[in-house]
Amino acid sequence: MGSIHTGRPADKLSVVFAVRVVEDGEEGFLNLYEHLRKSVSGTPGHIIERLGKPADDSRQWVITSEWRSAEDFFAWQQSEEHQELVAPLREFVDQRQSLRFHVIKETKGVSS
Repeated sequence: MGSIHTGRPADKLSVVFAVRVVEDGEEGFLNLYEHLRKSVSGTPGHIIERLGKPADDSRQWVITSEWRSAEDFFAWQQSEEHQELVAPLREFVDQRQSLRFHVIKETKGVSS
């Protein structure tokens, strides 16, 4: 059975960015994402980044990240470097949605 961590609401911010990659745009999207991933990995406050590939033929990809605080995330998101990195993604993405939320509870499984 996993454990649930509660306590005072955390400052940690989770971000979910869902994108639909255009037909035949997967390779270009992945190449650009690789540059973005390398850039964000050294950013102050960045904890983890994950890329989820669609389990069906929907072309719906999901990028999730965790940040020490909302301030850290928004500082990176509004930076000139970030703006330059994401601008070319528009060529490979025809729909996008971003969700941001504070983590207040977290469940972790027990390691075997």
